[in-house]
Amino acid sequence: MEVKQNIIVTQTFEFALFIVKYCELLQDNKKFVIANQLLKSGTSIGANIREAQNAESKADFIHKFKIAAKEIEETFYWLELCKFSENYPNPEDLITRLQNISRIANKIIITSKQK
Repeated sequence: MEVKQNIIVTQTFEFALFIVKYCELLQDNKKFVIANQLLKSGTSIGANIREAQNAESKADFIHKFKIAAKEIEETFYWLELCKFSENYPNPEDLITRLQNISRIANKIIITSKQK
């Protein structure tokens, strides 16, 4: 029996791993404040989506995804700060990955509300 892969769970876990690496790079460059903020919001996305997989109800599932959507927006903010600040590593790949995650998460929220 083949288990169907959950794309949003997989992508957010992989994104969290990339965020960890990027934040380690920021810390190496003594960018501690943004590194800490980005690490929290960037890894929280996948944690909330993983938690939604065992939601108690449809409303709980949607609520967890909405929390993840807020964390996505916060993560965009920190990544854009890095992008437009001098002497920060380029986060463009992370922004692209996050845009894809955001599209999928928002579709899941919209679809779940319609059912």
